Amino acid sequence: MAEHAPLLFELGTEELPPKALKHLSNALTETFVTGLEQADLTHGAVESYATPRRLALLVHDCKTRQPDREVERRGPAVQAAFDPAGNPTKAAEGFARSCRTTVDQLQRIKTDKGEWLAYRTQKTGRSAAELLPDIANQALNKLPIPKRMRWGASEAQFVRPVHWLVFIHGDQVVPCSLLDADADRLTYGHRFHHPTAITLDDPEDYASVLEDRGNVIAGFDKRRSKIRISVENSAASLGGKADLDPELLDEVTALNEWPVPISASFEERFLQVPHEALIATMKGNQKYFPLFSADGKLMNHFITIANLDSPKPELIREGNERVIRPRLADAMFFWQQDGKHRLEEHLGSLKQVVFQNKLGSMFDKSQRVAKLAALIAGQIGGNPELAHRAGLLSRCDLVTKMVYEFPEMQGIMGRYQALRDGETDELAQALEAFYMPRFSGDRLPQTTTGIAISLADKLDTLVGIFGIGLRPTGDKDPFALRRAALGALRIIREHSLTLYLKELLEGIAETMADRLTEESPAREVYHFMLERLKGIYLELGVSLDLFQAVAEVEPESMADFDQRIWAMREFSKLPEAESLSAANKRIRNILKKSGDSLSIQVDPALFQDRAEHNLAAKLGELAPLALPHFDSGDYTRGLQILAALKEPVDTFFDQVMVMTDDAALRNNRLALLTQLENLFLSVADISRLQLQENLP
Repeated sequence: MAEHAPLLFELGTEELPPKALKHLSNALTETFVTGLEQADLTHGAVESYATPRRLALLVHDCKTRQPDREVERRGPAVQAAFDPAGNPTKAAEGFARSCRTTVDQLQRIKTDKGEWLAYRTQKTGRSAAELLPDIANQALNKLPIPKRMRWGASEAQFVRPVHWLVFIHGDQVVPCSLLDADADRLTYGHRFHHPTAITLDDPEDYASVLEDRGNVIAGFDKRRSKIRISVENSAASLGGKADLDPELLDEVTALNEWPVPISASFEERFLQVPHEALIATMKGNQKYFPLFSADGKLMNHFITIANLDSPKPELIREGNERVIRPRLADAMFFWQQDGKHRLEEHLGSLKQVVFQNKLGSMFDKSQRVAKLAALIAGQIGGNPELAHRAGLLSRCDLVTKMVYEFPEMQGIMGRYQALRDGETDELAQALEAFYMPRFSGDRLPQTTTGIAISLADKLDTLVGIFGIGLRPTGDKDPFALRRAALGALRIIREHSLTLYLKELLEGIAETMADRLTEESPAREVYHFMLERLKGIYLELGVSLDLFQAVAEVEPESMADFDQRIWAMREFSKLPEAESLSAANKRIRNILKKSGDSLSIQVDPALFQDRAEHNLAAKLGELAPLALPHFDSGDYTRGLQILAALKEPVDTFFDQVMVMTDDAALRNNRLALLTQLENLFLSVADISRLQLQENLP
């Protein structure tokens, strides 16, 4: 065999889980290639293949044998290997025996830590044929399969039963048996178009042979692209545009080896049903691609992908139309039945739906959310009465027949039903916005009513669950508290709401005091939210130390927090920032060591050094100029004013001994430093800044 040759590995199975196929393929390739590299089998490009019935990879120019290499074993230190007379010790003799040689044949190596005995030998590289079975076996064992299955009388375990194994290096089969399948060069094409075996002579012909002879497009991305283009073309021929949801496209790709588009339709009368329910049925249950008209309205057409090239495609079309019809009829029935009752008529039913045993029913939660939403709406310029009603109705759609059948319609059904009930547009929109953002990057509520009820629900959940001791631990977060916190923070921050968060959380805790078992849940939730806020700012490029500097002073509102962040970012760019940060760090350390609570009253009569007078005078001059800017939220300008303190602060520390033995002098100087620290703490703890060349 040549020094390098193409390597093909294919595992043939029964239909693999479609949602896991791409992940399994990527994992197999990654672990297999890692095994090759660890075995020192160098190679060229690697191509992955994945279809419903196979996982495969092609490695170009894979080495056929490991290189020979020198192996060095280090033994005992020379000092311990020989006695004073120069005779070998038991340590040296034992090491030599383990190397199957004698002490006089050992070598010496010198390092920074001394001289050592060593044994060097040439190790002949093993052939790839010897190494590949174990590499493949390890790769298969490491695949992310939550639950493996057995089949027949076999003891082998895999995600699905294995039927064949192709393992070829160059022109030779790699002799082995994996998952009770013996390696061969026989693969199989499409289950219907070419169910018989296909002999593979050249690994590099794998994809073309399967496609040309076996009616199988082995490449996942190639198959996906073919489906996307064919769906787009079919949609255009019907005058529409397809919903090419990436997740749906991946799943359909994983379900087909030879994809063929089939256009179909359903009765127009079903378009009376909320379109989201029809789309959920088509995409979720049937894996169809819905079609939309140029103005964005749902059409009564869809496209399905058949896994074969049928001589009678009309039969496939009719079959899919027949399957979807009863599902759409069910959706229409639920919509019509739900229309017989107003949303508010479902309020009583919420008493039977438990939110959490200690925190009551969904009815109890809706009552709390309604009151809190009214409070928030009043603070952000909204309509408290409208927010209160929206809060009461926010969960009523949970007990509708439509949401029972289509859980993803939560909120959406509330909007449709509210409009059908004659509620205002803003209230109806708020019932859907109640759940926003549903995931990272999702859109936010836009109306004040929607903002109010969404925030109220999230904050109520956070305080309540923390208050009964069920805070998230590790990767366990059954109440999705991290998502709730991030959603609330995004709403507050991106809408620049001047809500006093700590005060709001404390108020929520008071309303639930009779149900809560933990102390200070509001404070715990505040710090939990700060941790999530930290992640948001890190993604925006704000450094950790800058965030912590602001977090240390616990601003009352997120809008104020945001203003301080960007002001501190500007301050950190000033040439004076480095020195003032270091000085505040020094002040913080001095004040900590001084122990007792300190006065901030300074007596100028006790000043002994010109530097004390100058610092006090500069503080007296700049504080009245900076504080009005801080009070108005213009922290950037206030900090620019305080930057002029650099020179008197530096001189003070150069010339004044703060911790003098004279108690009166010491306390007076500490009071001056306390005034200085408090002035900067009006914005942030600048001692936490880690600038490029901080002073010690």
